[in-house]
Amino acid sequence: MFKKILIANRGEVALRIMRAARELGVKTVAVYSTEDADTYPVKYADEAVCIGPAQATKSYLVIPNIIAAAEITGAEAIHPGYGFLAENADFARACADNGITFIGPNGDCIEKMGDKATARETMKSCGVPTVPGSEGLIDTVDEAREFAESVGFPVLIKATAGGGGKGMREVHDPADLEKEFLAARAEAGAAFGNDAVYLEKLVLSPRHVEIQVLADNFGNRVALCERDCSVQRRHQKLIEEAPSPALSDDLRRAMSVAAIKAVRAVDYRSAGTVEFLLAPDGNFYFMEMNTRVQVEHPVSELITGTDIIKEQIRIAANEPMTCADRAPFTPFGHAMEFRINAEDPEHGFRPCPGTITRFEPPSGPGVRVESYVHSGTRISPYYDSMVAKLIVYGQDREEALARGRRALDEFVIEGIKTTLPFHRRVLDNQVFCDGQATTDFIETQMGDLL
Repeated sequence: MFKKILIANRGEVALRIMRAARELGVKTVAVYSTEDADTYPVKYADEAVCIGPAQATKSYLVIPNIIAAAEITGAEAIHPGYGFLAENADFARACADNGITFIGPNGDCIEKMGDKATARETMKSCGVPTVPGSEGLIDTVDEAREFAESVGFPVLIKATAGGGGKGMREVHDPADLEKEFLAARAEAGAAFGNDAVYLEKLVLSPRHVEIQVLADNFGNRVALCERDCSVQRRHQKLIEEAPSPALSDDLRRAMSVAAIKAVRAVDYRSAGTVEFLLAPDGNFYFMEMNTRVQVEHPVSELITGTDIIKEQIRIAANEPMTCADRAPFTPFGHAMEFRINAEDPEHGFRPCPGTITRFEPPSGPGVRVESYVHSGTRISPYYDSMVAKLIVYGQDREEALARGRRALDEFVIEGIKTTLPFHRRVLDNQVFCDGQATTDFIETQMGDLL
């Protein structure tokens, strides 16, 4: 096991990793921008190194500064968390080149799965179902039109790099194809430095269901059941739950088998997630693989009794995972996660940075809050707007819903606008309560917020 690791991130995920490391007896190093100098994760870590000014492009995204911080503190490994450099193949390779363990898959694996067109072809070759799509990248509007006419509208234009909905456009009307194709390429080029796109047939009103996987260096590969992430806005997840109310035992088993096929196909070693679209007819299709730990990992931890961050660190330290002997997993209980962001849902979810004047998180049975803030914390405009994650757990979905309502009512955040009222409203929506939410839930059920 490592003696010391550096966390190349900030906020709640940095604190989450530090806590797991402390339980493993591992010292931690925080890196921080000048904007984050007084934040709790910086104070919680055993050591801290400033790596630059507030802008992420001058601090959290500067690979040489992070490598230097690891070297001067003697950190043997770097955990990237999620976001920033978590899925940057060059960062993983830079760690290896400098004799530092990257807590995640190797650079080649990140690169292979990070390019969505390549990942899609890899999945097709190993028998994982994929949405009908273009053969490779689409370079021109004429090529896009030819494919769209062959499969029929609607179609989905997708950037091969990146994620988070950037460079992604739905096209329902043939007259909009050229405009959306050019817009998708421009957005992808600006966001990822890569404007390449491909096309897929658009699956209407699907669910977004993903399988959490772990794989180590000893041949152990496990699927920690599924998460349903269908409640989202502009392809950004807002609520996640596990298990999915839409899956039967047979469908869970089939999706888990497909996810393990994906892991084997790229010789994956670490924690990761294989994401699928679940169509209304019960067919599921590979969407992408996230080669990192995800924001919503706590719900999988609760229904399987597994600490995913600890297992990820063990795998990177060349130790066998401790949960393999419990596979195959059957979910017990039900968990939900609500992302509490500094956004105003009544005004298009616009960002609301500022200083929190009162922060009183809920507690009690089945309630877990992951956050780095307290009264007086300033939510910076420079970074992601997440303030906290509220996770609730019950013996079944009804109890999880009841605890979610109770915890949201108890949660007090003042000084900034947050998404707390939005989440409370969702839990009063009959479609969601019946377990029928699909990826167009906000558009069909909460159109006044768009």
